Amino acid sequence: MRIGELAQRSGVSERMLRYYEQQGLLQPARTEARYRDYDDSQLLAAIRIRQLNASGLKLNAIRVLLPCVREDDPAVFEDCDEIRAVLTSELQQLEIRLRELTESRDTVASYLAALDLSES
Repeated sequence: MRIGELAQRSGVSERMLRYYEQQGLLQPARTEARYRDYDDSQLLAAIRIRQLNASGLKLNAIRVLLPCVREDDPAVFEDCDEIRAVLTSELQQLEIRLRELTESRDTVASYLAALDLSES
């Protein structure tokens, strides 16, 4: 299938599919005319990349995790080298971001509360 069809079927934009290819996450075959030619395994990979990215994982982590995704369930991983370390690191980074966002939310809420007090 061509990139437009892959984009439509996977829910990933053509631009992102090209970026995933540049990053080594997708490896489409090429036709004699040098067009990208994606098969069903590339469709499945694109969908999984999208799902993993939507969970907050960065592409460096996805690069390690993608080969470890079980065929029958994209939320379950085989026990591959580095997988536990990558997931632990990603979780720690997400927890840091969550703390930072909570602090920002609390600060903005205090600004709003101060405005409400000054209007009284």
